[in-house]
Amino acid sequence: MNLMSVTAPASIPSPPADFSSFSLGPLTVHTYALCILAGIILALWMTSVRWKRRGLPEEAVWDIAIWAIPFGIIGGRLYHVISSPDAYFGVNGDLSLIPQIWRGGLGIWGAVALGAVGAWIGCRRAGIKLSTFADVGVPGLLLAQAVGRWGNWFNQELFGSPTDRPWGLEIDANNANFPDGTAPGTLFHPTFLYESLWCLAGVVLLLALDKRFKLRGGRLFWLYAAYYTVGRLWIEILRIDDAEMITLFGVTQRLNVWTSVALLVFSVAMFIYLTFRARKGGNESLYLPGHEPAVETEALPEDHKIETEQRNSVAESPASQQRANLAETKNEDTGSRKPGTPGTAK
Repeated sequence: MNLMSVTAPASIPSPPADFSSFSLGPLTVHTYALCILAGIILALWMTSVRWKRRGLPEEAVWDIAIWAIPFGIIGGRLYHVISSPDAYFGVNGDLSLIPQIWRGGLGIWGAVALGAVGAWIGCRRAGIKLSTFADVGVPGLLLAQAVGRWGNWFNQELFGSPTDRPWGLEIDANNANFPDGTAPGTLFHPTFLYESLWCLAGVVLLLALDKRFKLRGGRLFWLYAAYYTVGRLWIEILRIDDAEMITLFGVTQRLNVWTSVALLVFSVAMFIYLTFRARKGGNESLYLPGHEPAVETEALPEDHKIETEQRNSVAESPASQQRANLAETKNEDTGSRKPGTPGTAK
């Protein structure tokens, strides 16, 4: 009996160029946009599940997301344009490309920064603390990033330096992103895959740490930021696409590298600070002051309910009424004694 030998592929193929978009009637659908949309849907699903488990009002998460998502997309695009300006403002730049996000180009830090502004607006309207929404939402955000990165694979963009690893990525030699002067058939580091796997591992890690330590008050968000920047740092160094270069301390690196370093240091510092503050301050409210949900006495035990009602009755009575009630009680106690007994007026 002859056995067929099975060999592992020596590279990762890229999808054909016509896979980057397809026609749906008069509408052109871009695969990159579908990856972003799929990531958003999964993020909303995971966030809504965690939201319900936290006991928060179900409708609030959607009210906040309506503000956070469009702000995040605009912020992501603006950051990309700023960090890679030559394609838009250079000698051969084209300003009309700026709104064409289906071609690729959303910077995560711009998305998080401006998305946080949108989330803040939604949180203020819903009476929820921004830190509450951030802690609940960051595992879903990482999941969205993991899925969205596959849009780079369909566009054959944002790959890394040449490599001879068996998981090297194939790029069409006639693709506009293929590096000039590089031999056809050269394989490249699949940085989209590295980041996707890094984000998926981060989802598992954040969920496990949150379950174990009950991270609140923004701590899970800053842990997410620290974790992601560690991965983004080494992945960004591998990339060879055009980017704004910055020289600091005699070292020239991509803008995203320096951004990752700065955010990593800041995130760790914020996490440590919030951890110490949480230990001193105890449990933190999930709501903005004055928006805490009212305590329903029907859900309390019977004896606790009676005690609460009595305490509220006393608290709401005027001081003169309280004194009158005490005097009446004293008179009733005095009149209930038999004549001639001690303490009875003669």
